[in-house]
Amino acid sequence: MRKLMLGNEAVARGLYEAGCRLVSSYPGTPSTEITEEAAKYDEIYAEWAPNEKVALEVALGASIAGGRSFCGMKHVGLNVAADPLFIGAYIGVAGGMIIGVADDPGMHSSQNEQDSRHYAIAAKLPMVEPTDSDECKEFVKAAYEMSEAFDTPVILRLNTRISHSQSVVELCDRTEKPLVPYEKNPAKRVMMPGNAKKQHVVVEERLRRLAEYANDCPFNRVEDREGAKLGIITSGPSYQYAKEVFGDTAAFLKIGMPNPLPDRLILDFASRYERIIVIEELDDILETHCRKLGLQVDGKNLLPNIDEFSQELLADRLLGKKADCYRIEADIPARPPVLCPGCPHRGVFYLLKKLGLYVSGDIGCYTLGNAAPLDKICALAEKYDALVMVDECHSAGVLGKTGRGITELYNLRGQVDILTGTLGKAFGGAVGGFTTGRKEIIDMLRQRSRPYLFSNSLPPAVVGAGIELFRMLAESNELHDRLVANVEHFRAGMMAAGFDIKPTQSAICAVMLYDAKLSQDFAAKLQEEGVFVTGFYYPVVPKGQARIRVQVSAGHTFEQLDRCIAAFKKVGKELNVIK
Repeated sequence: MRKLMLGNEAVARGLYEAGCRLVSSYPGTPSTEITEEAAKYDEIYAEWAPNEKVALEVALGASIAGGRSFCGMKHVGLNVAADPLFIGAYIGVAGGMIIGVADDPGMHSSQNEQDSRHYAIAAKLPMVEPTDSDECKEFVKAAYEMSEAFDTPVILRLNTRISHSQSVVELCDRTEKPLVPYEKNPAKRVMMPGNAKKQHVVVEERLRRLAEYANDCPFNRVEDREGAKLGIITSGPSYQYAKEVFGDTAAFLKIGMPNPLPDRLILDFASRYERIIVIEELDDILETHCRKLGLQVDGKNLLPNIDEFSQELLADRLLGKKADCYRIEADIPARPPVLCPGCPHRGVFYLLKKLGLYVSGDIGCYTLGNAAPLDKICALAEKYDALVMVDECHSAGVLGKTGRGITELYNLRGQVDILTGTLGKAFGGAVGGFTTGRKEIIDMLRQRSRPYLFSNSLPPAVVGAGIELFRMLAESNELHDRLVANVEHFRAGMMAAGFDIKPTQSAICAVMLYDAKLSQDFAAKLQEEGVFVTGFYYPVVPKGQARIRVQVSAGHTFEQLDRCIAAFKKVGKELNVIK
C-alpha cells in the first residue's frame, strides 16, 4: 500500500517496520512529529524525556539492553545531548540505535542555523541523510542494519524541508527483531580512561571500515548522464532543487551518507565530468572533502552558507536565469509562533512573566515571550473586522514617550478599540478604574453594566479627580517625566542598599522579603519611621513571594524618597534583611 506522508511521519513508519522497541525524545520543531507518530504504534514504547541528554541516555540504555531504539531532537538539542553522544560512539550498541536530529536552515523555528554534520564528524559516528519521505522510511531500516553490523549508533539527519514535506511512501509490514541477550562487559560499557583508550582504537578502525562501506552502501547513489559535461555532488533537499533546475543536463552523485564520505565513489564520479559543482545547504562539508581529495570544484564561491536553498536560488546563482516557479499570490496573515498547547514549560513561563523575571539562556521557546506583537494583532483585527482590547493597568501613565501606555509604545494610538486601566497605580492611588473606547462601545458597556452600578460606581470626587488628572497629563509631560525619574531614583537607591527589587517599568516597586510574617513586621516598623507601606503575602501573591509594595508618585520629591530609602535601610538592618 502507498500513502502520502510527511518526512517525520515516514521516519516513524520506518521505526515501526524495522522493529524498533523504544523511542525517547525531547520535542523540538522540526523533529517533534517523529515521536508523536511513533507513539501511535502499540509495538513501540514512546516517551518524552526531561531534556535531550536524558532522552539519548535512555535510548542508549535500551540499545545496550538488546532492543532497537531511537532518540529524536532538533539540531540545537544535539548540543544538550553531546556528552552521551560522544561516549555512545565508544560504548557501541547491542540492538541498533538511531539518533534523529532535524536541522533548521532558514531558522523557521530556531535560534541558530548550526550544521549537525559537524557533530557526526567530531563524534566519529556514521550519518545518513534522506531526500524525501520514502527515503526517510527506507534509510531508517537500512540504518538499523548498519548500526548492528558496525556496532555503532547512527545519526539520521533531517531538516525542516524534509521533515515537513510530503511524498509517497510504500508501506510494508513490521519485522520483529528479537532482543539481543545482554552481556555484562565493563571493559566495553564503562568508559574509564583505561577502557576508553582501548575503545578509541576500535572507533578509528570502525570509521575506516565505514568509509570503505560508504563506497557501495545503499545510501549513496550515482545518476550518470550520457553526453553531460557537468557533474553535481549534492545531498538532502538540495538534490531535489538541483534536479528541478538542471534536469537531464547534468549528472548527479547524491550523497545519502555524509559521514564518512565515499572517497573512491567521489573520485570515480568526478573523473567522468569536466566541471563539478557541490550543492549543499549551510556549511561546506562535502566541498571541503572534495578539495582534500584534490578535486577542483565550485561550491560556496557561488552559493551562500546562510539560509535554506530553493530552485530560484540555484537557477539564479548557477545559471543566471529565473526558475520557472508557481507562486500563490495570497495575502496570508502572519501567525507569530506560540508555545505549544500542553507544553510543560507553559506554567514556568507564566510564572516567570508574572514575577517580572528575565531569563538568560534556557530553551529556545522562551524567546517567544520577548514582547506581545500588538502591532500584528491590530493588523489582523482590522483585516478580519475584530475588536482589540488592551488592559493598561500597569502600562498607562508609564510606558511610551509621554506615558500614554502601550498604544503609544507601539505607535498605535487610536487603533485599539477598548482600553481599560486603573486609577490605583501610576495615577495616584485612587479607588476604581476606567474603560475607554468609541462612543457606541461605551454606550453598549454602560447598558451591560447597569446591574452593577449601585455596588461598583465610583464616588463623584474620584471621577472628578480622574478627569482633572487626564486633563493635566494632556497639557504637559512633566508629571510623567517626574514619575519615571522618581521610580529610577528609588529603585537605584534600594538596590544599592542591597534590597531585592523586582524589575519593572511600573510605578509600583516590589521589595521582596519572601516571608509573610516578615512582610508584616517590616511594614509595621516602617510606619513607626513615618513611612506607610503595605506588606503583601499569599494569596495576594504566590506562596513564598511575600513583599513590601511601594507605590512611587510624581508628587514625591527626591528628598522624600531618600528619607524612605533611609527608613528601609534602618528597618532592613534591624530585621537582618540587609547587612
